[in-house]
Amino acid sequence: MSGRRLRGAAAVAGAAAVVATGASWCGGQLASAAGASARAGVAAPAVQVMVVGAGNVVLSGPRSVTAGGATVRTSGRSCGVAAGTPLAALADLHQLGGPAFAIRDYGRCTSSPRASGQLFVYSLDGETNHGQNGWEYKVDNLSGTTGAGDPTGPQGDGRLLAPGAQVLWFWCQAFAGGCQRTLALSAPRSLARGAAVQVRVTGYDNYGRGTGMSGARVRLGGASAVTGGAGVVTLRAPSRAGGYTLSASRPGSVPAFPETLTVR
Repeated sequence: MSGRRLRGAAAVAGAAAVVATGASWCGGQLASAAGASARAGVAAPAVQVMVVGAGNVVLSGPRSVTAGGATVRTSGRSCGVAAGTPLAALADLHQLGGPAFAIRDYGRCTSSPRASGQLFVYSLDGETNHGQNGWEYKVDNLSGTTGAGDPTGPQGDGRLLAPGAQVLWFWCQAFAGGCQRTLALSAPRSLARGAAVQVRVTGYDNYGRGTGMSGARVRLGGASAVTGGAGVVTLRAPSRAGGYTLSASRPGSVPAFPETLTVR
C-alpha cells in the first residue's frame, strides 16, 4: 500500500494506476510471508483475521493469528514488516495455511520493519486489483489511513493492533462514496435455552460510521431471520445448551465476523 493510504475508491484507484508493472513472483507462486523475523522489540498481539473476496465471498474465515514481525518478498528483495500491523497479521495467516498474497514496494524496503509502510498488497488468493476495485483492510470496522505494514499503525497515530482486534481484508467494490459497507453483529453472548434473543446488524462505511442494515440474513444454530428497517431481528435460542455460531450476511455487503453465543 502507498505510504499514505487514501480511503475507499481513491485508495484503490491510486493503486490500480501502478499495478500493471513490476509484479512480484516467487517460484511461480504469488509472493507471501517468508518467516517471522524483524520483531524489533515490538509486541506481537493475538488478533482475529478474516479475508472476504470479490462478490463478498469469504475466502478465509476468522482465525486467530499473531501479528508478529515478518519478512515478505517483492522484486527479488526481502522486506521487513513491522509487528502489530495488518500486513503482519496477513503474513501470519498465510503461514498458518491461509491465502497467499502479492505485494509491491513503493518505497525502499529493507530488512528493517521501519520501512514497511510503503508495501502494498495488490493480489490476495489470486484476486488481483483492477480498475478502481481491489483490496482494502479495516481494523475494528474502520479503514486504515496508512499502508498495511506502516509502523505508525493503521491510523498513523502510533497505535498498533490491540490484542483481540478484528482485522478484515476485503475486496472493495468501489463507488463514489468509498467501498461497500461491512457488517458487524451485536447480541448477548450468553442466553437461556429457548429464550428470545435480539440481534442488531450494523453496516460500517470506510470512516467507521455505522447504520442499521435491513435485509441482512442472521443465523443462529438452525434458526434464521432477516433484519427489519432498523437492522434488528429477534431469534429463538436453541433448546440445547452449548456454543452456537451467530452470523450475518447481506447482498452487496461484506459479511460480519461470526460470534459464538453460549446457550446455558
